[in-house]
Amino acid sequence: MATIERVEVLVTSPGRNFVTLRITTSDGVTGLGDATLNGRELAVASYLEDHLAPLLIGRDPARIEDTWQYLYKGAYWRRGPVTMTAIAAVDVALWDIKGKVAGLPVYQLLGGRSRDGVLVYCHASGTDVEALLDDVARYQEQGFHAIRAQAAVPGLSGSYGVRKGQLYEPAATNLPDEQAWSTEAYLDVAPGYLAKVRERFGFGFHLLHDVHHRLTPIEAARFGKSVEELRLFWMEDPTPAENQEAFRLIRQHTTTPIATGEVLNSIWDVQGLITEQLIDYVRTTVVHAGGITHLRRIFDLAALYGVRTGSHGATDLSPVTVAAAVHVDISVPNFGVQEHMGHTAETYEVFRGTPRLANGMLYPSDEPGLGITYDDEVAARFPYDAKYLPVARRLDGSMHDW
Repeated sequence: MATIERVEVLVTSPGRNFVTLRITTSDGVTGLGDATLNGRELAVASYLEDHLAPLLIGRDPARIEDTWQYLYKGAYWRRGPVTMTAIAAVDVALWDIKGKVAGLPVYQLLGGRSRDGVLVYCHASGTDVEALLDDVARYQEQGFHAIRAQAAVPGLSGSYGVRKGQLYEPAATNLPDEQAWSTEAYLDVAPGYLAKVRERFGFGFHLLHDVHHRLTPIEAARFGKSVEELRLFWMEDPTPAENQEAFRLIRQHTTTPIATGEVLNSIWDVQGLITEQLIDYVRTTVVHAGGITHLRRIFDLAALYGVRTGSHGATDLSPVTVAAAVHVDISVPNFGVQEHMGHTAETYEVFRGTPRLANGMLYPSDEPGLGITYDDEVAARFPYDAKYLPVARRLDGSMHDW
């Protein structure tokens, strides 16, 4: 019987920081898992290297469920983003190994395809409305059928989601950038620029918008009601999700679909949101919600209540997570949409074999396992580069949710 022989924690920064776990078995099979937690990367690297790696040596790599329970229940201090990201890295690496041993892509081990491809949404943005409209047109020309739209709020440095370069990557300084925010100004302009998108491009594509946790429940309800005629695919993270009861108030006032969950880490964090049908899309992701094993539990629960999937997929998730997500997405019956942002050319030199993008859809690799390889020589060219996500302050100087 093969056992886990080596556990390596690999840190590289080809445009942004990624933490990767590589597990090697005694018969030479390797598996990769993503362990990236944006702005707190080294906390997960330490958790893996100092605490989990010694526990894995000598274990049977085929016992994925048992290993998941061992790492989760054995910690005593459960859940949270650091713990669940570390467990996810181990879990995904073991699924990668299992696929390679079986000679099958991971999605075949999950029951095979439920669809031909995975619908993705891209990120259109602009420093003003005209720039946003031009960006939407550009993505439509590329064949995307689902587009998130964000534009800057005039006079504010803290407008979320506005791209500065080729890719949107907010972690850009060695100390958090402090950005000004005004909810009143945002509520004055956001419904208007979303209406402009519909006026110019019509209703022949899915239009999404990310509020990014910035509204109170009643403000979110007012926003959702104001955009109902625009038929948004969803409004994302309308209010901080720690208070699941808050979504009941939003539901009482608007029929605009709600998506949340990218910062939530377990089935218990979304249980009430799902079972009480307070959301329409659950956005938990492979890397931050305990890996493929635990994400499937969340999605299976969601399926019972008519809630669809919409996993987070920003640039702070490595191509390993993108690949794992697509293997899950293509197999689950209640798939909704997958966020897709892409990565820098340097990132694709380190991580090779990413899912194929065509006509607004992602298609998983049919190579055994996840279909991703890691190039150590290229990765060594990009040492860790400390960066933080921004923080937001109201105009009076008090802290606000970023």
